[in-house]
Amino acid sequence: MKDRSAPARIGVILYDTVEPIDVGGTVGVISMARRILPNISDAVIARRAGPVRLAGGLVVEAPFGVADAPACDVYVVCGGAGWPDASKDPELIGFLKRQPAERLASVCTGALVLAAAGALDGRTVTTRRNAAGAEARAPIALLAEVAKGASTKAAAVVDDVVVTGGGVSLTIDATLYLIGKLYGVDAAEEVARLIEYDRAYHANREALGHYAGVQLVAS
Repeated sequence: MKDRSAPARIGVILYDTVEPIDVGGTVGVISMARRILPNISDAVIARRAGPVRLAGGLVVEAPFGVADAPACDVYVVCGGAGWPDASKDPELIGFLKRQPAERLASVCTGALVLAAAGALDGRTVTTRRNAAGAEARAPIALLAEVAKGASTKAAAVVDDVVVTGGGVSLTIDATLYLIGKLYGVDAAEEVARLIEYDRAYHANREALGHYAGVQLVAS
């Protein structure tokens, strides 16, 4: 565990049609966390450095591509409707395959991209629980098929070496959990209070749980 003044960098991996809430729930939370953890930072990474068009049309600038991505304590793959194309991108998948499992995480359907890289094989994992829009099946059902030998669990966060987070707004919960892994649970709780999410964080954990593999972590 790091001292609160120690540096940490969280890589946030984007691709076309990532949901903006996944960017806010990662980069936005890290930005606010800097008020109490002054040396935490993010590195936004895409297949290539440059503009990335999110779902809904918002365009953001990724300073890094996978070829020049900086070393990070953890790389978080965001979710969005473009996950099937991202799962077939050889450069992105190659980058993920080169990372040690303990430095990988996902939020929402980003788990399906990690699964395509083989990072979730044999692990307990989570992702978005419900189908949305034109989706024929819920992502969590697809994940059980894509990740070989994996066990899926409807949860806020599952930590089975690779950290996977639930869908949509649960991106915030997963980011807070990762901050807790880096700086301790008390730091994560303080960031949750800072962003006025402490009650939601506790309620989501109570309703859905944080799991270490198949084991529920005590609240």
